[in-house]
Amino acid sequence: MPVYSMTGYATAQQDVLAQAPGGEPKSAGHTHFGLEIRSVNSRFLDLSFRLPEELRQHEPALRELLTSKLKRGKVEVRAALDQEAAGALREPSSRQLQKLNAIQDTIRAWLPQAAPLSVADVIRLGSNESNTLLPSAEQVLALAGKAVKELQAARQREGARLSTMLQDRIGQLRTLAAQAVPLVPQLVEQQRQRFLERWKEAMKLGEGAAAPEAAQDRALSEATAFAIRIDVAEEISRLESHLDELSRLLEKGGELGKRLDFLIQELHREANTLGSKSSALELTRISVDMKVAIEQMREQVQNIE
Repeated sequence: MPVYSMTGYATAQQDVLAQAPGGEPKSAGHTHFGLEIRSVNSRFLDLSFRLPEELRQHEPALRELLTSKLKRGKVEVRAALDQEAAGALREPSSRQLQKLNAIQDTIRAWLPQAAPLSVADVIRLGSNESNTLLPSAEQVLALAGKAVKELQAARQREGARLSTMLQDRIGQLRTLAAQAVPLVPQLVEQQRQRFLERWKEAMKLGEGAAAPEAAQDRALSEATAFAIRIDVAEEISRLESHLDELSRLLEKGGELGKRLDFLIQELHREANTLGSKSSALELTRISVDMKVAIEQMREQVQNIE
C-alpha cells in the first residue's frame, strides 16, 4: 500500500446545462459548478464546508463521501456556482412575459408613480429566472468523487516524497550508529590504561602502603565500572530495532502516521540516552547528529496519514 500525506489540494469543475424538453442540452445558458478541496495535517479527520446556500442540502452526502475515503487531516471543501449566459441574448418566453406583466400591474396598482419595465429590465429579469440551473445530487457527488480522487493522488505523491526522505534519514541514523559502536571499546581501553597508570603512580608515592595486587584490582574494578557506565550497546541495539520497524512500516504503507510518531519518540529517547552516557567528544557529536536527523523526521511524520 502507498504512504499518504495529509497535505493535498484538488479542484474539479463542471457545467450544468439547461435541458430541452426532449432531454437534450440547450445552448442558451449554463451554470459553472466548481469544487475545491484543501487538506493539511491534523490528529483526526476534521471536515469543514463552505457551500452556497443552494448546495447546503448536499453537505451530509459530501461528508459521508469524504469520511469513507479519508482517515486523517483537516479538510476544507469549497463550492461555487457561476451562472452564465451562452452568447447572444435570449428572447423571454410568453410565460415569463405574462408573469412579469402581471407583477408590474400589481406593483403599479399600489404605486402609480412606479416607472414601467424597460426592454432591458425584461431581458435581465427573464435571464435571471431562466439561468437558475443547479446541479443535481448525482452531479454533486460525481464531481466530489472526482475531486476526492485527485486529492488522494496528490496526497499519495506527497506521501511518496516523505517516505523517500524518511528512508534517507534512516540510512543516516544507521551510519551514525555504526560509527558509535567501535568507539566504546576504544574508550574503555583508554580508561583502563589511564587507571593502571594512576595505580602505578600511586604505588610509587605510597611506597608499598597498600598491597600491589589489591591496588591493581581496585583500579581494574574502577575501569570495569566505567565500562558499564558508558556502554551504549543496548541503546544502539534498540535504536537499530526501531529503524528496522520504521523501514518495514514505510514499505508496507497504509495508515501508519501514529505508529511512526511513536517510533520517532523512542528514537529520540535512545539518542538522548546515548548522549548522556557519552564520555568522548566524538560520541557527543554522533548523539547531536542523531537528534538533528530524528527531529527532521518528526516534522515530516506529522504530515503522514
